Amino acid sequence: MADEIADSQPEQPQEVKPKKSNKKLLIIIAGAVVVLLLSGFVAYKMLGGNKNSTEGATHQKEEKASKAVLVPLDPFVLNLAEQGRFLKLTMQFELSDPLYQQMVEDHIPQLKDAIIILLSSKSVESLASPEGKLQLKDELLLRANLTMGKDIFKNLYFTEFVMQ
Repeated sequence: MADEIADSQPEQPQEVKPKKSNKKLLIIIAGAVVVLLLSGFVAYKMLGGNKNSTEGATHQKEEKASKAVLVPLDPFVLNLAEQGRFLKLTMQFELSDPLYQQMVEDHIPQLKDAIIILLSSKSVESLASPEGKLQLKDELLLRANLTMGKDIFKNLYFTEFVMQ
C-alpha cells in the first residue's frame, strides 16, 4: 500500500538551483579593490606626496606675511553727524607693496582730510553694527586709494573704536 501511495502521487521534479557564478562576484570585488587603491594613491600624491613644494609655498606665504607694512595714523577724535556724539578712532593701513611707504607718509595730511570728511558725515546708527563698521572700512579704503591715485592700500585695521 505504501507502494500504491507512492505510485499514485505524481513525481514532482526536484527544483534544481543553478549554481550562482562566483566569478561575477569576484570580478566586482576585485574591481572595487582596484578603484580604492587607485584613489588612495592619487589622494596620497596630491595631499602628502609632494611635501617639498608645499613647504616652499608655505615658506613664501610666511615671508610675504612678515613683509606686510602697516602705516599707523594718529587717533581721530571728531564729531559725528548727530549733535553731541563723538567718535575716537585709531587705525592702521596695510600697504600692498612696501615700496609705497614713503609716498604714503608724504600724503598723510591728504589722507587725514579725506578720513575726517567721511567720518564726520556718519551717524551713530550707521556705525554701531558690525556691518556698519565693515562698510566704513570699505569706504575708508576706497577714499584712501582715491586720494593716493592708485591702489596702494591692501587693508585697513581699526585698533581703537569708541563712540560716545
